[in-house]
Amino acid sequence: MAVLGVQLVVTLLTATLMHRLAPHCSFARWLLCNGSLFRYKHPSEEELRALAGKPRPRGRKERWANGLSEEKPLSVPRDAPFQLETCPLTTVDALGLASMTQNLEPLLKKQDWDWMLPVAKLAIRVGLAVVGSVLGAFLTFPGLRLAQTHRDALTMSEDRPMLQFLLHTSFLSPLFILWLWTKPIARDFLHQPPFGERPFSLLSDSAFDSGRLWLLVVLCLLRLAVTRPHLQAYLCLAKARVEQLRREAGRIEAREIQRRVVRVYCYVTVVSLQYLTPLILTLNCTLLLKTLGGYSWGLGPAPLLSPNPSSASAASIGFGEDEVQQTAARIAGALGGLLTPLFLRGILAYLIWWTAACQLLSSLFGLYFHQHLAGS
Repeated sequence: MAVLGVQLVVTLLTATLMHRLAPHCSFARWLLCNGSLFRYKHPSEEELRALAGKPRPRGRKERWANGLSEEKPLSVPRDAPFQLETCPLTTVDALGLASMTQNLEPLLKKQDWDWMLPVAKLAIRVGLAVVGSVLGAFLTFPGLRLAQTHRDALTMSEDRPMLQFLLHTSFLSPLFILWLWTKPIARDFLHQPPFGERPFSLLSDSAFDSGRLWLLVVLCLLRLAVTRPHLQAYLCLAKARVEQLRREAGRIEAREIQRRVVRVYCYVTVVSLQYLTPLILTLNCTLLLKTLGGYSWGLGPAPLLSPNPSSASAASIGFGEDEVQQTAARIAGALGGLLTPLFLRGILAYLIWWTAACQLLSSLFGLYFHQHLAGS
């Protein structure tokens, strides 16, 4: 209880500090509104009237003289040669916008609950399936959006090969994460590489686990580094939509033109959230995997972990306590024995692997969709 109290106090102090620092030092404001991103401004109504050759009537008498008792919506040709001006994105613009079940058997047998072992295993599997389905549903549309901004960012950086290399590496980072958790390809290959006749090992188990954590952090930082090219590619959709409009025949209302331009930069905060959510989720799970899983940042040997549940809570039950206190102590001991580092390793590793799989599948489907289906 003392540990939980300290953690609660630290959490409240951190939340208060972040709330106080938000007006002065905001990561979102630095990412979106530092002057490197620009948006397109919609043409004014006066400019569209001039292009359409329909000056605004000065008063009611002039409208009656022209036979217009009611002012109709202004319509202009779709191919009108208006230009979109650019301006930096400001704060006002942004504000308008298997180890899991191995611990169960000794734990339940010690508590005389071995009859619950099949039920507990089934409950964990069903829970992981539900969490995986919900997580996959939430990550589908961000993957489609990532595919679109990735294509546009590559088109905008045709004369910058280094940036294109970083964009490709960032896009394929979920594939690297899946490779890290594919045992025959990653761990077994580094333990027994197929070179020479004499077997040797490149990395130990602890070194491989630490290196995998470091690589996850590096891939997250790489995706964070190419955030602005993706957001700028999205903001340039306004110009692309206007160019597509000019290739169409007929007339369109002036307000509809303004809506199509304004709608893009009003949605940029949602797009940034869609881009950063998988990154933040992966990074948080990586840090939790290091802390709760008992790993180390160093490449040396890691401390050994025992899969057996701790009996400290069971030893604390005294003969003078009533039945309710003894039952509560047994439940606390069971939960403490279940949430072991080995169990948490399995849970967090599964979340990291499934997040990467959802990103890869949805983004690859998004590339196919925007390349072959969106224009048809």
